[in-house]
Amino acid sequence: MKIKKAVVTAAGRNQRGLPLQTLVDRDRVQKTALRIIVEEALNAGMEEVCIVIHPGDHDAYATAAGEHARRLRFVEQTAPRGYGHAVLCAREFIGNDPFLHLVGDHLYLSRDEQGKPCARQLVEIAEAEQCAVSAVQPTRETMLTNYGTVGGKRVPVKPLLYNIESVLEKPTPTEAEQSLIVPGLRAGYYLCFFGIHVLTPAVMEILERQARGDAPNVHLSPALAEMAGGERYLAYEMKGRRYDIGVQYGLLVAQLALALDGPDRAEVLAQLVELLATGRDL
Repeated sequence: MKIKKAVVTAAGRNQRGLPLQTLVDRDRVQKTALRIIVEEALNAGMEEVCIVIHPGDHDAYATAAGEHARRLRFVEQTAPRGYGHAVLCAREFIGNDPFLHLVGDHLYLSRDEQGKPCARQLVEIAEAEQCAVSAVQPTRETMLTNYGTVGGKRVPVKPLLYNIESVLEKPTPTEAEQSLIVPGLRAGYYLCFFGIHVLTPAVMEILERQARGDAPNVHLSPALAEMAGGERYLAYEMKGRRYDIGVQYGLLVAQLALALDGPDRAEVLAQLVELLATGRDL
């Protein structure tokens, strides 16, 4: 299985402006969040990238993508029918191919010893294991209502891989305790989605079936749960950190993380120390 296509969802009503925000990347270059996300996909070996956008956002997104705009395909989500429906909008683009999926409101920083970007780590795992893989991160139970969460068991002799048995979207701690405990994970922590997936065409078939039903919205997590029951589906404990730029101060935290990961780390730390020392006297 070779993964050469990527889908970035960015059409959500409260999400669509986030990829247009400008940050200074680790290389000291001003970039939009969209450009940083697209480069994450391209650095993972993707040859084609589809951005799912809100109607009318094409020009703004093409401008935000900068030099990468010519390599992108834009697809509009014409009705606000949910996250799963946004993924389904890329059905024609995906065809019968596996694909990398990223969300438009997360930025990622690798913590891999070899410096591999987060998306590349996941793509290499999926190609080696020949199956769908979702990136996850151990997350304390107080944060469960922000993320999709998986339950399963570790793959023998591969400590960062888990066989996924169940998937719930934003579970309560009680629901998680009943069906999402992962043996070997420390107490009070669960495996929550990182915001990057490698998925097979099977998920599109499931989403398509959902869309034909009576429910107004199409959700991704139930589709992933169904996929887990029909084919091998793994979770990979990502060597990296995710930064949700859609939460309060999320853009600020992401910018600080990028700055501290680059060559200006010492200077940024010095300014933070000065800020903390002066406090309200500024």
